[in-house]
Amino acid sequence: MLRSLTIRDFVIVDRLDLEFGAGFGALTGETGAGKSILLDALGLVLGGRGEAGMVRTGRERADVAAEFDLPADGALATWLAEQALPAEDGVAILRRTMDAGGRSRAWINGVTVTLAQLRAAGEWLADIHGQHAHHALLRPDAQRALVDSLAGAAAQAAEVARLHREWQRLLQLLRSAEADSASSARERELLSWQLQELEELGFDAEAWQELNAEHSRLAHAAGLMEGADEALAALGEGELAVCSMLRHLDSRVAALADYDAGLVGVRELLGAAAIQADEALYALRRYRERLDLDPQRLAELERRIATVMDAARKHRVSPDELPELARQWRTRLDALEATADPARLAAAAAAAEGAFTAAAARLTALRQPAARRLADEITEAMQTLAMAGGRFEVALESCAPAATGVELVEFRVSANPGQPLRSLAKVASGGELSRIGLAIQVMASRDTAVPTLVFDEVDVGIGGRVAEIVGKLLARLGRDRQVLCVTHLPQVAACADWQWQIAKREQDGATLSTVTALDEDARIEEIARMLGGVNITATTRQHAAEMLGQR
Repeated sequence: MLRSLTIRDFVIVDRLDLEFGAGFGALTGETGAGKSILLDALGLVLGGRGEAGMVRTGRERADVAAEFDLPADGALATWLAEQALPAEDGVAILRRTMDAGGRSRAWINGVTVTLAQLRAAGEWLADIHGQHAHHALLRPDAQRALVDSLAGAAAQAAEVARLHREWQRLLQLLRSAEADSASSARERELLSWQLQELEELGFDAEAWQELNAEHSRLAHAAGLMEGADEALAALGEGELAVCSMLRHLDSRVAALADYDAGLVGVRELLGAAAIQADEALYALRRYRERLDLDPQRLAELERRIATVMDAARKHRVSPDELPELARQWRTRLDALEATADPARLAAAAAAAEGAFTAAAARLTALRQPAARRLADEITEAMQTLAMAGGRFEVALESCAPAATGVELVEFRVSANPGQPLRSLAKVASGGELSRIGLAIQVMASRDTAVPTLVFDEVDVGIGGRVAEIVGKLLARLGRDRQVLCVTHLPQVAACADWQWQIAKREQDGATLSTVTALDEDARIEEIARMLGGVNITATTRQHAAEMLGQR
């Protein structure tokens, strides 16, 4: 569960250090006091979208850190190990900063991570249901995703989408093959001829470099021979040959060094120079022995270079680009040959269709029981949410094969007895949609393994007896996991195991948000405020105490 949340310079929060308890906690306060801001801060540190406007006015950056329990044998611990991230002391500490320029940084247990890694970790730790989450349930894609999630069919749905794409790709190739067979044949013939020409050329980039180096040597052989002979004469021939002169000087200075040790260094330098000059002489002699004019080999190399250059000019590329050009032609030819046989393509498309159909059938088999279970649970919940006699149905209507399967998922509702089931998007009023949406969110959250559930004013649009039922529903959910709920309803807040009051205060001309943990007496005052508004009477306080006593 969430242990603590530390917030610095976030919107109207200067600094908050919050310690969370287990069970169901209610966050209450006047409108605009900053209740939802706390959840926005939690959403930011869980990897949600950030923006520069989250930084408190006049500050350089906002800083949010959250500490969660980390079971040693849990899925998150395994994921952290896979990511080479530390998982020590049974806690997961997530931190994120956002500077005034909109740049963000993130850490997990003190190690810098990407936003994607932070978001992935956050999905294991907490699930936030926003104020308008129920509106998303009007979208067909959201309805289908919810059913697939409850059915544990997300992976199967992704496989169906992949197989559908492959089937459609092969169908497109088949249509192209049937429509463009003549032009395709001409292009295949041209590519085959061009590839054969390059293969016969036998161009190799490494061999091309060696060929040019050899050509350069042979083309300048006369100059190389002349220069080598000149250097040999200077080094090793005549009385003034460099090697002989250095040996003589070395011997002369060595004799002088016997009388003056100051010449030892000079003698060593001359000795080294004499040795290097001798080595240069021997190496140059070996080089000169191998050096020779070879007009026939030079002509052969020039013909090869001319052939390669002609091919490169023909295709308007440099010689080094010829292998890549051949690879591109081969790829294109393979693609054309794949479409050259319509019968083979038709068989491949039929096989792909069969694979898709089988996968879609497995997806349908997963969706059907999940749809029935969701319909039964929401129908049952409607009876306690001031919609007695109402019904909820998850319809799976057959449709043309698509990337989403072979059925459309549609939520249908009958809010009153005797009314026919119709699309949720068409018949539900705002209040009915809020209640149904809340029931769906609670049911969906009950089936997840996420330890912390957060509800941000999801009880909007309800009140009275229904609000009390919702509060008890959240309280039951809080028996198995940590539940946080921002609410304006005293009936919901009274069902909580603990309660915080969020308020605004003025300080040095700035508006700041404060959080106060309420004891039993303070809770009576807060519930009474929520019940009675400005004028709180003894009767209102008594009513508040009675509501808290019914938990």
